Amino acid sequence: MQCPCTSGSDYASCCEPIITQQRQAKTAEELMRSRYSAYALGHVDWIVDSQSPDGRQFVDRDATEQWSKKAQWHRMEVLETQQGGEDDTEGFVSFKAYYTMGGEDITHHEVASFRKEDGVWYFVDGVEVKPRPFKRTERKVGPNEPCSCGSGKKFKKCCGKPGATV
Repeated sequence: MQCPCTSGSDYASCCEPIITQQRQAKTAEELMRSRYSAYALGHVDWIVDSQSPDGRQFVDRDATEQWSKKAQWHRMEVLETQQGGEDDTEGFVSFKAYYTMGGEDITHHEVASFRKEDGVWYFVDGVEVKPRPFKRTERKVGPNEPCSCGSGKKFKKCCGKPGATV
């Protein structure tokens, strides 16, 4: 089976050994990928266990399990990593997780922070990256201005009329 983290590797050689704690994640990105796979496959214990020890008290296990099971997980895309290598003690992973919940396609974009304690990588927290607001580049035509199609009518009586096709 392909690994849910979309690394291109088999699950058995990618995230499974980390989730089942047969081996430690070597990097922050490996831990991030294993956490995504745990969400996708419903391994909630790993999601809790991979949380930093001082942050576990804030994890709502029931809510995490509900989200994990109610979502249909599609893929994860790692956008950027900063630090988080084998010799580092902290790291950041920017990623997008794509899933469907309640019939709605959702893209979750986050920058996750990680810390290595006693040689073990832990998830510390994440900051959701909100999409940039839409900014109009062209001037908006007012309702009482001449229509831009050249008809000579006011915009509101021509192309701006409800149901008009522009």
